[in-house]
Amino acid sequence: MNLVRVRDNECKGCSVCVSVCPKHCLVMSKKLNEMGYEYVEFTHPEACTACGLCFLNCPEPGALTVISTEEGM
Repeated sequence: MNLVRVRDNECKGCSVCVSVCPKHCLVMSKKLNEMGYEYVEFTHPEACTACGLCFLNCPEPGALTVISTEEGM
């Protein structure tokens, strides 16, 4: 199973990653991080293909990490 690790305190809540995910694996949380932003949460790991579009389009370096496993490939 693939994984997108979100560092909630790095996320500024722009939701670009949410809009580019072709499998709809990311959603905006209703919770706030330390800076007062709603942040992204990873959902539906069974659908994630680890395509990396979320990582490539995120304007905040270090907010997202995509982890691909052999199982998910």
